[in-house]
Amino acid sequence: MFGAFRPTSVNLGGLLWKTPWKLSITRKANARARLKKVDAVIETVRASGIQCGALEKALQLPKEHEMDPKDKYTVFSATSRGYRKGIHKVPKWTRLTLRANPKGF
Repeated sequence: MFGAFRPTSVNLGGLLWKTPWKLSITRKANARARLKKVDAVIETVRASGIQCGALEKALQLPKEHEMDPKDKYTVFSATSRGYRKGIHKVPKWTRLTLRANPKGF
């Protein structure tokens, strides 16, 4: 029980990272606020008159108010049942652009 070979959570088969199965209200609000901040930055760069390929791609993405709630909080996943999984299950989801999904999903 005690000593160098004591059982740990991983050795006992328990989950090391406990991710909730759905986003909380607070995390959803933070995700929406993050999308709005990104939209504001894209609009500021567009208004400055700079032309670049990254800006052209960013302008093609839907804005936060144009997105369905399904697209704000879930992403396409070929391995998940229903082909959708919660956005918080994606590694580093706060840093990625996950606004575009395949057609039909």
